Amino acid sequence: MQLRPSLKFVHLGYLFCVLLAIAIGVWLAAGKDDQQVRDWGKWAFLLPAILAFFTLIRHIRNRMVRITVSEDRVREEVGFLSKSTRTIELDKIQEVNVRRTVWQRLWGVGDLSMETAGRSSELAIHSIDRPQEAADRILEAARALRSRPDTGTHPGV
Repeated sequence: MQLRPSLKFVHLGYLFCVLLAIAIGVWLAAGKDDQQVRDWGKWAFLLPAILAFFTLIRHIRNRMVRITVSEDRVREEVGFLSKSTRTIELDKIQEVNVRRTVWQRLWGVGDLSMETAGRSSELAIHSIDRPQEAADRILEAARALRSRPDTGTHPGV
């Protein structure tokens, strides 16, 4: 199972930029005879362009974060050219928390964090789709791994 930040808010940002550019275009077309509108029209499209640039940055940042839950471990990878990787053994996970603001609940996303015993390590990912479903699946996998008879080796090693 792979978890990534949701792109719902990024898509909403792109949509807002397009709608703003259309509104500016309509405003310019309606006031094409007005000198003040023509003067401001040259610069008005900078606003949606700047907003689209910041939305693109958020889009890239969201795509650089990934948590992979495998049969026996959870791995967090962050970065594009330079990657940082953290791995936690699945049977060490003690707690999986889901936090959802009102805005996140409206859009069906939430923040997920996993803690090991003693809170020595925590993995967190923000604004993922269906966070409670992901938390339940991670806890089920951790319980199944802990209840499996110990054969002295870890799977996949």
